[in-house]
Amino acid sequence: MGSAGEIRILPLTVAGEIHARESLSESLLAAAKASGLQFQDGDVLVVKHKVVSKSEGALVALDEVHPSAASRAWARRYGLDARVTELALRESRRVVRRKRGVLITETRHGFICANSGVDVSNVDGGTHAALLPKDPDRSAAGLRRALKKRLGVDIAVIVSDSFGRPWREGLTEVAIGVAGMRPLVDYRGRRDRHGYPLRVSIDAVADELACAAGLVCGKLEGTPACVIRGFGYRRGKGSAREMIRPAKYDLFR
Repeated sequence: MGSAGEIRILPLTVAGEIHARESLSESLLAAAKASGLQFQDGDVLVVKHKVVSKSEGALVALDEVHPSAASRAWARRYGLDARVTELALRESRRVVRRKRGVLITETRHGFICANSGVDVSNVDGGTHAALLPKDPDRSAAGLRRALKKRLGVDIAVIVSDSFGRPWREGLTEVAIGVAGMRPLVDYRGRRDRHGYPLRVSIDAVADELACAAGLVCGKLEGTPACVIRGFGYRRGKGSAREMIRPAKYDLFR
């Protein structure tokens, strides 16, 4: 399933900062009203995880973090902030790779990323670090439920974050939380236009939508969310956990 027609990406610019325990749904509704955007049935709302983390209070004051000797030694060697290294290790399930100042970990959610997703950018200028939401799927579901209650529309919600990729330069967006849609489209068993049977094709449409949103929700634009309109996704219960490859199928573990 997908859309061969026009797809629109509509930015939602939130005025001011999102604070702990502040209603993210109300902030997004205010942003939509200010821009003249009305949510429609079938829209996909993509929200950067940073504002989700802020609204849920997933912030840590760096002055309250006391790094271990190992974290201090690693940070000193590569000119890093030992407190961020310490948080990254605390938030990890395991360290996948540690080399040349780069710390790749597996988070408690099962994501493989740098520093367990711990980030200081776009928070408050360096006083606090943002952690990943405790349960991004639940965050997406809660936001979807709140908007449906207020507006009566059935939309999908994706919580996204920027991840690096092995063997590729640059960051790209991935879906770390999903609600209201199936995140994968399985083409196995179908035939292409030439009659060739597909055997391995499974598209991560939630990741593709997150990437599309990343073109609008940049690092410096103050646009932490957007609405993707016109994409025919498969509705239903879904989660970002479905996109984490099981260890038995992982060729690199």
